[in-house]
Amino acid sequence: QVQLVESGGGLVQAGGSLRLSCAAYGRTFSSYPMAWFRQAPGKEREFVAGISWSGGSTYSTDSVKGRFTISRDNAKNTVILQMNSLKPEDTAVYYCAASEMGRVGVKRYDYDYWGQGTQVTVSS
Repeated sequence: QVQLVESGGGLVQAGGSLRLSCAAYGRTFSSYPMAWFRQAPGKEREFVAGISWSGGSTYSTDSVKGRFTISRDNAKNTVILQMNSLKPEDTAVYYCAASEMGRVGVKRYDYDYWGQGTQVTVSS
């Protein structure tokens, strides 16, 4: 069982940066692939970025490539999403997720544990 707690959301102007953190509580955090998803009002929850259990492989959706970076520190049970050059279309609730599947997936059903979400609002 893993509990996930996100932090770092807020209001920022377009072009600005935010750093989201996800703290994990529970056993064997280092064995779980992790990901960030986001959900804007009236839209489906979508995959943003994912990272393998070792941190050796990362993945991101095309719309954030070159702007967002995912990383993890297994010693601190933390996953980070560094978001630069933010755009108004990045506005959403951002969720951290952990998978027991053993690999990074891009679908919501690939993940077993979810945080409560943190709001990111980018003004134009």
